[in-house]
Amino acid sequence: MNKAAKITISVIAGLLLVAVIVLLTISQRVAMNPAGTVGNTAGNLNNDGLFCEYDGTVYFYNTFPDGGLFAMNPDESDIRRINGLEVRNILAGGKYLYYFHTGSSAIATDFGNALGIKSFQRSRLDGSNTESLTNDIVVTGQLVNNYLYLLTSTNAGPSFYKLKIDNTDQVILADYLINPACAENGTIYYNGTRGDHYLYSLDTATDVSHEIWRGNIWYPILEGDYIYYMDVANDYRICRYSRSQDVIEVLTQDRADCFNVGGGYIYYQKNGADAKLMCMRTDGTDAKPIADGNYTKINMTSQYVYFQEFGDDSTLYHSPLGSGSYEVFHGASEAAR
Repeated sequence: MNKAAKITISVIAGLLLVAVIVLLTISQRVAMNPAGTVGNTAGNLNNDGLFCEYDGTVYFYNTFPDGGLFAMNPDESDIRRINGLEVRNILAGGKYLYYFHTGSSAIATDFGNALGIKSFQRSRLDGSNTESLTNDIVVTGQLVNNYLYLLTSTNAGPSFYKLKIDNTDQVILADYLINPACAENGTIYYNGTRGDHYLYSLDTATDVSHEIWRGNIWYPILEGDYIYYMDVANDYRICRYSRSQDVIEVLTQDRADCFNVGGGYIYYQKNGADAKLMCMRTDGTDAKPIADGNYTKINMTSQYVYFQEFGDDSTLYHSPLGSGSYEVFHGASEAAR
């Protein structure tokens, strides 16, 4: 082989190496989200974010033994395991899932899990390419466009900050409680926690907050023109506020421990001696009991509502939206085997 041929081969090899490096760099680059992306519903996130429906798939934490993070169709068919981690605050958008790993796992999958390290993680929708974004204790988090808005608990107190989905550009926004669960069109709506419970908005394009309405509210959920909320001044009954008409409607006089809104229905836990899980339409009509006793972690998808009995973290119940009956979600236990 002459000298010219050797040079040619060396140049080709060098170009191939550069091409491989470029392809690897591109493949590892985090793809940005389409405008208007929101990671999960406010109602689900206010109930631990155990379910998240995105682009025709429901991602959920399977509470049964040997469970973990699973996926299925909205009709509960094709249930499959994504990983064996114990998670909450599930978010989805673009090509990725986000969730808070509590440090426990049904199946020891790596050294970090065995050590019980808590972390907020990003993975592809199929669970691959997992990356830890922060080891802070995430109380509540939301995905808005290309940023994660995280309320975290630290030794010094709460911290609320935003973090770009590629794990860059972290900006601290507040050193007090801001719940980012309720978001729409690039705006986060939250109730005050410092001296009042007014409704505020945070413009995520400018990181500037504004007072919206001087209500006395907790856990706002935005549905169309209405803000649904727990009425702090009146024993946490559920009301809704029309933004266009500036009118309050009382939907129930029951004291609610938790609630969720979706698909034309409100599900809430009625507190007191006659405790029960209740369902009513979003205008407060057709109220009916679903289950006697104390229930919590009410999560909703487009077809079902899921919940757990207070004090029993291992059993999931489900009910078709609007139905008056419920049963154990056996599909979750069978899928975990």
